[in-house]
Amino acid sequence: MSRSEEQPEAQWVGDEAGPIVRPYILTRGRTEPSLGRFDLITLAVAIRPVSPREPGMDPECLAIVRFCRQAQSVAEIAAHLNLPAGTVRVLLGDLLDQGYIALQEPHSETDMHDERLYRAVLDGLRAL
Repeated sequence: MSRSEEQPEAQWVGDEAGPIVRPYILTRGRTEPSLGRFDLITLAVAIRPVSPREPGMDPECLAIVRFCRQAQSVAEIAAHLNLPAGTVRVLLGDLLDQGYIALQEPHSETDMHDERLYRAVLDGLRAL
């Protein structure tokens, strides 16, 4: 059997590497946020605008700040950006440390019965 007839070797490049490598690159290998505690229902809200030309601001962080003009849960952010919740937690920790976002606790137990919250949590879990 010639080399051309053999099965091609699996290569981890291009689109095949994206879902595996990209979150690792976005977080610079970190698995825990530098600041804050983020559950799937923790709410993040932008407290100051961000410029696209902000030094060191990744497109994903810029998207988070823009998306969080109104308070959004970690699950909603992960689903919106199509990123794993763990990656979003690390990025939110960076944004909290830099003063771009603030954390809010969910309002009251009555809000816990809101179907939108459960859908957002499920969407976030599916994004994992």
